[in-house]
Amino acid sequence: MKDNRNYIFNVDDKITVRPEYLYIENWVTEGARVIDLGCGDGSLLALLKEKKKISGFGIEITESGVRSCHKKGVNVAIGRIDKELRDISDDAFDFAICNVTLQMVMYPEVTLKEMKRISKYQIVSFPNFAYLLNRLELLFKGRMPRRLLGGYDWYNTGHIHQFSIKDFKEIITNLIRLKIKDYCYYGGMRKLNIIFPNLLAAGAIFLTEKQV
Repeated sequence: MKDNRNYIFNVDDKITVRPEYLYIENWVTEGARVIDLGCGDGSLLALLKEKKKISGFGIEITESGVRSCHKKGVNVAIGRIDKELRDISDDAFDFAICNVTLQMVMYPEVTLKEMKRISKYQIVSFPNFAYLLNRLELLFKGRMPRRLLGGYDWYNTGHIHQFSIKDFKEIITNLIRLKIKDYCYYGGMRKLNIIFPNLLAAGAIFLTEKQV
């Protein structure tokens, strides 16, 4: 039976490229100090290390992800990202990244608060629960959208907090107090998702910074 509550990564040195990596690469500055929270197999950090000469490390909860990071030459610590990161000082990094992982942690607000504390800029990407096709599947089939869950079912997915672009904007504005510096909506109806992103974008990626 398929189950992605505990991700198992291929332990190799091959870099897996995701669509949002290009935007992250464009935002991260040359030689920046970067931490990737929920870094998976280390592909993003390996790419940034190669293309932008960044320094830093990742935090990953799965043993296979940690082994894969080591194979790629990426510094990584094993642990959770939704708790206080006591070993990391304030403003230790230029960028804190949480790429397609926020919906998988128990305390996403803690993750966001820690990202704000330890970095000047924050990059967060996530699937948009309010995407039109998800709404239609829920409306007409009366079930959790499997498209959103990558083909998994509601009970065997690691996605435990389903939220929308609108939800994300509200939490970073009202609770976390981050300022949106840049953003991109991807997937879905590409030519229209900039007009009605909460309805027509399959996912989003935000670059934020601390409010002065």
